[in-house]
Amino acid sequence: MVLLSFDIEEFDMPLEYKGEISFEQQISISQKGVERILDILKKHHAKATFFSTVVFAENSKELIRRLLNEGHELASHTWFHSDFEEKHLKESKERLEELFSTQVTGLRMPRMMPVSKDAVENAGYSYNSSINPTYLPGRYNNLKISRTYFNEGNVVQIPASVSPNFRIPLFWLSFHNFPLFFYKKLASDVLKKDKYLNIYFHPWEFAEIKYEAFKLPGFTVKNSGNDMIERFDEFVSWLKSKNYSFGTFQEFQKQIQP
Repeated sequence: MVLLSFDIEEFDMPLEYKGEISFEQQISISQKGVERILDILKKHHAKATFFSTVVFAENSKELIRRLLNEGHELASHTWFHSDFEEKHLKESKERLEELFSTQVTGLRMPRMMPVSKDAVENAGYSYNSSINPTYLPGRYNNLKISRTYFNEGNVVQIPASVSPNFRIPLFWLSFHNFPLFFYKKLASDVLKKDKYLNIYFHPWEFAEIKYEAFKLPGFTVKNSGNDMIERFDEFVSWLKSKNYSFGTFQEFQKQIQP
């Protein structure tokens, strides 16, 4: 099963690089990206999971309703993208459920930051996909954590996919910067070994973000905008041609925990 997921949030990455972007731009850029993602998924009849901050959801209610109506899953990306308190785990879950009358069972932390497993369970989540089981200087050192899903108490941990050999990450930056044939090879290796693929992206990758004011480094904007739309469309087409199925995290959890 292919688990496509998207972290839908305020596009505040320019602030990390001392760039300038208004709150209105942060929301509108992500909204445009979500629209484009949904169009591609609809074209290919592919399901996905959208991890949303409450801030983005409250400002994008029609888009959230659209993704739910089209068969996708809504999960929590906490309340804010750049400000976290442990209480936000439960509060964000409850707010998303209140706004959209859907069951929110999954969590992904902003920037894959560590979070207490007990706090996740106590907040009522049944799965957490907040681990990138690889080494990235300045970000992660998770080489001792399982590459594949595992149970912690009553919560299933579903790490992002990395290659069986050398733990090469298949996250969004790899998709943008690796040659597509090499990324497909990594994806094939994971699907053959693990029987599932868990990869994540962001809506702003599908929007126009090459603005001088944002001060984003080249490796973050390479193959973004229309290039990303074409690249992602080709990748999903390739997966479909290989007869891989697409599912939500809730569907995957039912499959591994019947």
